[in-house]
Amino acid sequence: MDLGLRGRVAFVAAASQGLGRAIADEFAREGARVAVCARSERIHEVAAAIGAAHGAETLGVVADVSVPADVERAIAATVARFGPVEVLVTNAGGPPPGPFESHSSEAWGKAVALNLDSVVNLVRAVLPGMKARQWGRILNVTSIAVKQPVDGLILSNAVRAAVTGFARTLANEVAPFHITVNNLMPGFTRTERLDALAAHNAQAKGTTVAEAFGTWEQQIPMRRVGEPAEFAALAAFLASTRASYITAQSIAVDGGWIRSLL
Repeated sequence: MDLGLRGRVAFVAAASQGLGRAIADEFAREGARVAVCARSERIHEVAAAIGAAHGAETLGVVADVSVPADVERAIAATVARFGPVEVLVTNAGGPPPGPFESHSSEAWGKAVALNLDSVVNLVRAVLPGMKARQWGRILNVTSIAVKQPVDGLILSNAVRAAVTGFARTLANEVAPFHITVNNLMPGFTRTERLDALAAHNAQAKGTTVAEAFGTWEQQIPMRRVGEPAEFAALAAFLASTRASYITAQSIAVDGGWIRSLL
């Protein structure tokens, strides 16, 4: 299937590892020109590796998406190199786990800046170009927690739900410009973030990391955690020309973990 991504300009946030890197890799495989950002200088090596693997044009930008000035700089660098961003993937590391009373006001503020404000600022930076071109794809990496809250992740549960409300409203506003807005909800997927959560849960419960993974696997009908490439495949399709009539959706890649009907 030709996804129509060859030559498209894509920007993927928080792409030095995990889901962001997998998405950037998939876009490059489809022939897109891909800009990636992360807080670490390592992002330059990641961009080079992705480009070499697929013969794609790539750009790495050091940026913290929770800092508005960094967002503006990263998008400006992408536009200077490739032209206006046509596919945007908003993404950021998850806020720390723990129950409500373990999080200070400062922790809440950081979570909002990282997982909500970053989305708003990234969209603000690319939307004029998409509207001018009458085409665009906005994909937000959220979480299964927006449909079925995950115990011990109150910061993520709350803030990512806010992103869902933002995206659902934005989708209606930009639909006349042939811009789609969708949310991708990763389930328990084999990333560095999941390893950290497993270690946290194991320490809190006095068990092992293997037992933490075993608990999740028993909750998932497929009896395994997902792989980043499986998640990235959905991102590539939703970014494609073939997905032109899919918008305002939140789609889970979770092996069946969410129990709701919708």
